[in-house]
Amino acid sequence: MGTRRKSRELAMQMLFQGDLGKQTPDQVRSLFWPSRDDVDAETRGFAEDIYRVATARTPEIDTLIESHAQNWRIERMAVVDRNLLRAAVAEMLGYPNTPAAIVINESLEIARRYAAPESVQFLNGVLDAIARTLIQQRLG
Repeated sequence: MGTRRKSRELAMQMLFQGDLGKQTPDQVRSLFWPSRDDVDAETRGFAEDIYRVATARTPEIDTLIESHAQNWRIERMAVVDRNLLRAAVAEMLGYPNTPAAIVINESLEIARRYAAPESVQFLNGVLDAIARTLIQQRLG
């Protein structure tokens, strides 16, 4: 597994932990990293960057997700799906030079490992719609 995919996976896991455990970002960090001393600095740094953007911009990210997930409220989504979406959107916002297709593809690969099989199509549709909206906004 590549460094970036591992980072994305770790960021999703941190978001999942905070979401399910109702923990603050600092609590998540203090509980998450001690058991992962095998993670190199580059992988951890990118995971932390995605996590930081996701937690700092949660209201904006959740609004984007809900507006593109027809008939789905964020709190009704599966926890894995919700946090995969949050991590991917955070990366799109925080790293606008990374092609959206790469972010989406990586998220779908992670979903194939952690989410229900039917989640992949749902995630793809929502992330593709969000990516198109963000690209339009950037083009002004």
